[in-house]
Amino acid sequence: MKLNGNEIKPGHVLMHQDTLWAAVKVQHVKPGKGGAFAQVEMKNLLDGRKLNERFRATESVERVRLEQKDFQFLYEEGDMLVFMDNETYEQLELQKEFVGERAAFLQDGMTVTVELHEEKPIGISLPTHVTLEIVEADAVVKGQTQSSSYKPAVLENGVRCMVPPFITSGEKIVVDTDSVEYVRRAEK
Repeated sequence: MKLNGNEIKPGHVLMHQDTLWAAVKVQHVKPGKGGAFAQVEMKNLLDGRKLNERFRATESVERVRLEQKDFQFLYEEGDMLVFMDNETYEQLELQKEFVGERAAFLQDGMTVTVELHEEKPIGISLPTHVTLEIVEADAVVKGQTQSSSYKPAVLENGVRCMVPPFITSGEKIVVDTDSVEYVRRAEK
């Protein structure tokens, strides 16, 4: 699908210089002299490079639609993570580094969304919140003020997280997978 330079929005995936780029920031500029243009900050979806590019309103650029499919996390094997397509039951193996630090939040049977371009995985998104048990939490220091005193805790997946003082070891909490922050106590 062709877009004019002034129609680019953040989140669009573009084919530019024979590779895939995601528009991160878009600033529309109308100078006093000359034609309007869009100043676009882009991130390469294959290797992570950043690029600032100027697209004139009259230029056209190819917008790419990524296919989004749900996969179920099955297991970890060495540095590979194995997922199963929920519709075809085909398995997909991804490098652990492709998922990044968030791989620690993968749980058996968890449904994730994989973005594909021509059957090649480009990105992965995990559920925003996961429920995990606290295996280790520091004791509250008496006299500490209630408002600012979050304490360190270790979750069952080995990730460290700051939690409120009333949370104890053995409790289940809801954690944000993007920011690795405490959200709330889990319902029992």
